[in-house]
Amino acid sequence: MTVLIDTTQQGPITSMWDDAIAATLSAPELLLYRSNLLGSDMRITNFGGGNTSAKIVMTDHLTNEQVEVLWVKGSGGDLGSIKLDGFSTLYMDKLRALKNRYRGLALEDEMVGYLPHCTFSLNPRAASIDTPLHAYIDKKHVDHMHPDAVIAIAACANSRMLTQKVFEGDLGWLPWQRPGYDLGLKLEALSKEQPELKGIVLEGHGLFTWGDTSRDCYEITLTIIKRAEEWLASNSQKPAFGGSKYAPLAASERATLAARLMPLLRGKVSQQEYKLGHFDDSPTVLDFVCSSDLLPLAALGTSCPDHFLRTKIRPFVVDFDPINQDFDRLVSGLDDALSAYRDDYLAYYARCKRENSPAARDANPIIYLIPGVGMLSFAKDKATARIAGEFYVNAINVMRGANGVDTYVGLPEQEAFDIEYWLLEEAKLQRMPRPKSLAGRIALVTGGGGGIGQAVAQQLLQEGACVMLTDIDAEALMQAHQALIKVAGPDNVATVCANITNEQDIDTILNATALGFGGLDLLISNAGIASSAPLEETTLEMWERNQSILVTGYFLVSRSAFRMMKEQKLGGSMVFVASKNGLVASAGASAYCTAKAGEIHLARCIALEGAAHGIRVNVVNPDAVIRGSRIWDGKWKEERAASNKIASADVEEFYRQRSMLKRSVLPEDIAEAVYFLASDKSAKSTGNIINVDAGNAAAFTR
Repeated sequence: MTVLIDTTQQGPITSMWDDAIAATLSAPELLLYRSNLLGSDMRITNFGGGNTSAKIVMTDHLTNEQVEVLWVKGSGGDLGSIKLDGFSTLYMDKLRALKNRYRGLALEDEMVGYLPHCTFSLNPRAASIDTPLHAYIDKKHVDHMHPDAVIAIAACANSRMLTQKVFEGDLGWLPWQRPGYDLGLKLEALSKEQPELKGIVLEGHGLFTWGDTSRDCYEITLTIIKRAEEWLASNSQKPAFGGSKYAPLAASERATLAARLMPLLRGKVSQQEYKLGHFDDSPTVLDFVCSSDLLPLAALGTSCPDHFLRTKIRPFVVDFDPINQDFDRLVSGLDDALSAYRDDYLAYYARCKRENSPAARDANPIIYLIPGVGMLSFAKDKATARIAGEFYVNAINVMRGANGVDTYVGLPEQEAFDIEYWLLEEAKLQRMPRPKSLAGRIALVTGGGGGIGQAVAQQLLQEGACVMLTDIDAEALMQAHQALIKVAGPDNVATVCANITNEQDIDTILNATALGFGGLDLLISNAGIASSAPLEETTLEMWERNQSILVTGYFLVSRSAFRMMKEQKLGGSMVFVASKNGLVASAGASAYCTAKAGEIHLARCIALEGAAHGIRVNVVNPDAVIRGSRIWDGKWKEERAASNKIASADVEEFYRQRSMLKRSVLPEDIAEAVYFLASDKSAKSTGNIINVDAGNAAAFTR
C-alpha cells in the first residue's frame, strides 16, 4: 500500500483522514495509514518519536485459531515513513501472561528480553521498549505522541493541575517515570480506574490517546493537541523567553558567520570521530537565541526523553555579542569554553553513574546556540545532526509554551542520566552497523555534472561521505543531484552551480559546503574541458581557456579548500582528476596537454605544503573515458577521430584496441581510483599518480 500524504505543516492542525482511502484498507493497513498521517506533521510528533498500535484479531498460522495480535511500531522506526514491515506483531495472550514474570521496578529491564518470545508469525521486527505501554491499555487503538503543545503542559511545574484545567477530565495524568514495563502497568491501572478517559498525559514526556477505531483514535489525538495549542495561545501571559535582548543579524550576515565558524568548531569537536554539521536560523530558533532568558533556560536542559536523547544534557551557548560582532573574540574563547563544557559533562557523569553504567561517551556538545545568529548541531552524520536540531526546536517550543502559562521544569539530572546511559539504549547503540569507511567525511566534487563527477560522487556517497557537487552547467548539475538523491537521500548530497575560474564563485562554493555540512575533508578536482587543434591553428583563446579551467580553476579551488582544511586541523585529501595527456604529449592537443601537465605539477606542489598539516594530494590519470562523458559527446570526439583518421563511431573501439589490456575505461573505474586515494586506504600516500588507462606504456611514470 502506498498513500501519498501532504506533509505541508502550515496553519492549524487539521484532519487529513480520507474515508475513501480508508475503506480500501485492511486492519493493519489502517494502522499504517494512521501512523503515516500522524508522522507527517512534526507538530504532532518528532522524527523517530512516538508509537502507534492496534489490537487485531488474526488467524494463527500454527493452530488456525483466531487470536488477538498487537501491532505496534517496532524499535527504531519513524511514523512518517514506516511501512508494514516496520511494525512488531505480538500475541496479546502471551503479553498478558508476562505479568507473572514481572519481579518489580528494579528488574523491569529484564522484561524486554521476554518480548521476542511473544512474537506472532515469526516477525523479525524487534519490539520496542514501549510495547507494554500499548499492550496493557485495554483499548483497540492507541497513539503515543510527542506534540510540543501537550509536552509544554506536561513540563510545567504545575503539570497535574494544568492537565485537569485544560482538558477538563478528558485526560488522566501520571508523574514522570522512565518508559518501561512498570509504566505500562500504571497506564493500564489508570485507564481502568477511569474508563471515561480519552487519554493520559505523562509528566515531562508526552501524550497517550486511544479510540475504538483507527479513525476515532486519530481524530481524538488531533483534537487533544488542538485543545492544548488553543489553550496555550489564549492563556500565555508572558513575553516569550523573557523578551528580546538582541535583534538577529541580517540573514546574509548570519549565514556568513555560521559558514566561518562551522569548520573551526567542527575541527575542535571531531577529535574522537568526524562530525557533520547543520545550521538552523528559523524564526523559532532566533526568538530563543536572541532572548533575555537564553542562558538560564538553556541550562535547564530538555524534559521529553526523546528530546534529551538527541540533544544531550544541555546545549552549548556560544559567547558572542551580535551588537559588536567580534568574531576573533568568539574564536579565541572557544577552546576554554568547550573545555569547560566537557569538564562539566564528565562531572555530571561522575555524579550520576551507576555501578553498571556504560563508559562515558563523547563529552562534546551536540547543540550550539549563537546569540543573534542561530543554532548549530554536530553529530556523526548529517541526518542525525539535522534531526538533533529539530528536536531542540521542539524543546524550544515546549519552553515557550510552559513558561508562558507557568514555569518550565527540565528533566532531573539523575533521571536524565539514567536515560542517556540506560543499558537498553546502550544495547541499541551496540547493535548499530559499523560505520562506513568515509562516514563523517565531507567531499567537494567539481565537474559534478559529468559522467566521471557523478560516478565519483556516487562512490563517495556509498562509502558514507556527504558530497557537495559543483558544475557550471546548471541543467547537468540538477540531473546529477536528482540521480544521487536516489542513492544517498537528500541529507547527504547538495549542489551549487558555479564557475571555478571565478574567485567569488569559489567563495560561494566553499561557504555553501561549510554551511551545508560543516567543513571539508575531501576535494576531488574534476572540472574539465578538452580541445584539439594543430599548433598553428591553436588560438590564444583556446590556450587561455584550457589554462583558465584546468590550471587556474584547480589552483583557486585547491587554495580555498587548503585554507579550510588547515583551519579544521583534521588533515584532508585532495585528488586531481588529470589525464594521461599530462604525462604523454599528443599531437594536435598542445593546449590541453600542457594544461593537464600543469595540473599534475600543481598537485605535487600542494602535496609538499600540505604534508605538515596532514593534507594529502594525489592524481588520477584517466584515458579515453568515453561513456557518460560530456567532453566526448561534443566536438572533442570529432577532433580526436579526425586526428586519428577514424570515424566518430569507432572512437571507443579505437582506444580500447590501443590500450595494452584491450579494455574500455569507464567512469566507475576512475571513481574507484579516486576513492582509494581519498580514503584512509591510502593514508600513507601523497604526491602520487595512478593511471587508469587500461595500459599505456608511454604513460608509465618514471
